[in-house]
Amino acid sequence: MSELTHLDEHGAARMVDVGTKAVTARRAVARAEVRMTPATAALVAAGDAPKGDVLGTARIAGIQAAKRTGELIPLCHPLPLDHVDVDASVDVQAGLVTLTAEASVTARTGVEMEAMTAVSVAALTVYDMVKGVERGVEIASVVLTAKSGGRSGEWRRDDDA
Repeated sequence: MSELTHLDEHGAARMVDVGTKAVTARRAVARAEVRMTPATAALVAAGDAPKGDVLGTARIAGIQAAKRTGELIPLCHPLPLDHVDVDASVDVQAGLVTLTAEASVTARTGVEMEAMTAVSVAALTVYDMVKGVERGVEIASVVLTAKSGGRSGEWRRDDDA
């Protein structure tokens, strides 16, 4: 492991200076899983949840959140995103909603936090929209699955190969 880049020599939190880094095309993909009963998942899949279109609303919430990551995460650089998309799928039998976000930018720093923020807020939106039907819904995971660009190049989560 290398040193924590958001700490100065005294251990105080700081914003990383990216001014000397090369501007490159960068991309990140993240995934969140939301677990619920098959009955609730069936409502989500059919678009019949009491609050309406769960997946469409979650997609928009995730995209909006990605664009505001620099405001939400204290030491993140605000980025002029080139592209953000959030996709959702439902496995009714497993009671699982899987959300995937992809973010890209041409900049001096990566978009991992934007992709992870997008799926996190999308997952929270799924919960909010079905909590009246089922309080026990669980946001089971939020993970970065891939990134590219910058000095560290390509990276892919081993379990997503």
